[in-house]
Amino acid sequence: MKSYDQIFLANRAWAQTIKNVDEDYFKNLSLGQAPKYFWIGCADSRMAETVITRSQLGQFFVHRNVANVVVHTDFNCLTVLAYAIDVLKIEHVIVVGHYGCGGVRAAYESADNGLIDNWLRNIKDVLHMHRSRFDVLPDDESRVDLLCELNVVSQVANVCHTTIAQNAWARGQSLSVHGLVYSLHDGLLKDLQCSVTGLDQVSDVYRVIVPPG
Repeated sequence: MKSYDQIFLANRAWAQTIKNVDEDYFKNLSLGQAPKYFWIGCADSRMAETVITRSQLGQFFVHRNVANVVVHTDFNCLTVLAYAIDVLKIEHVIVVGHYGCGGVRAAYESADNGLIDNWLRNIKDVLHMHRSRFDVLPDDESRVDLLCELNVVSQVANVCHTTIAQNAWARGQSLSVHGLVYSLHDGLLKDLQCSVTGLDQVSDVYRVIVPPG
């Protein structure tokens, strides 16, 4: 049997297992979504948010790309962010990177990877900004690990610099932005302690003057 066909067999078995436990599960799920979390993660196949957090379908709204980057010219990401915050009224935006990220390593190693190097330029900016912190580390592995963490912190800031997040805070909406990193070696999430919960935590250089009303 072709491996592609296995997808359908596994899907039917999974759906039947769910219905055996809760006959109305899919009926209720089809009525709409009201997630509290917006997960911005890496496209890596090992980064399945519902699996590593033992969550049910409908708990996470999700956007994934190479190296979990939030770029202000990426209208795909911004559109999903706007829908999450403005329509779904998401309470927590969570940027999640992972150690051993291929995109982050590619940015660190500076090899010629073609088109994707333009995307990774955002991570190179992070490396350049914090160069002194990398120079004191003993090896490339520890430097890539640090870059994975600092990339997440930078993307948290990028979320907060958007007019989408700032308008939400200006109108009094409850919104927190967090940064986590996931370890493929032990399956654990690490809080990078860079959470932002309001405009007062955003540098005035990046603040947008929101008109009253």
